[in-house]
Amino acid sequence: MRILLIEDDPSTASYVTRGLKEGGHSCDALDNGQDGLFQATRETYDVIVVDRMLPGLDGLSLVRALRATGNKTPMLFLTAIGGVNDRVEGLEAGADDYLVKPFAFAELSARVTALARRPPVQEVKTVLSVADLELDLVRRTAHRAGKALSLLPKEFLLLEILMRNEGRVVTRTMLLERVWDFHFDPQTSVVETHISRLRAKIDKPFDTPLLHTVKTVGYSLHAPR
Repeated sequence: MRILLIEDDPSTASYVTRGLKEGGHSCDALDNGQDGLFQATRETYDVIVVDRMLPGLDGLSLVRALRATGNKTPMLFLTAIGGVNDRVEGLEAGADDYLVKPFAFAELSARVTALARRPPVQEVKTVLSVADLELDLVRRTAHRAGKALSLLPKEFLLLEILMRNEGRVVTRTMLLERVWDFHFDPQTSVVETHISRLRAKIDKPFDTPLLHTVKTVGYSLHAPR
């Protein structure tokens, strides 16, 4: 495991570096925030351990700067600043864990190992697209071929489910449960009615249909095959 330690206290840095290397890890140690930020953006690490009180650039600013660049490396604050508000501030800045000095090396080692085992954070998609159809989940807007589509809330949710399942059949029962929260068949044509309205908005004004009925099964949204 490759670890970056940014710690300005020589004795702490030496102690942690030695312990990590004895545990079979590679550890690069730097003593100021500016050099730490540069190193973290230049090289790839499994975990970054950061003190909060650093010369040049403090730990909070360093972590915020790294997160702003999209750096997803697990980060742990190792610091003497241990109040509840301080810990909350550190975690909100983007750190994944927080360990207060004085500390037991065994605990630091366990926390670093646990951070490295975490699966990488999956990027959350906020814009869905199928062919020239686009759905922005944050702005709550829909466009096809660059043209804005006016969707009612249920139509938007219906389209979102279909787009998330691009190319797969979504059954009527699935739609009843996920759009209308029905866990029984109300024996109404609510699904069919909304599908018809949605199709009129996303397909009929355009040359290529995307929303397809799978007879007796359900519906599928996909580009022509």
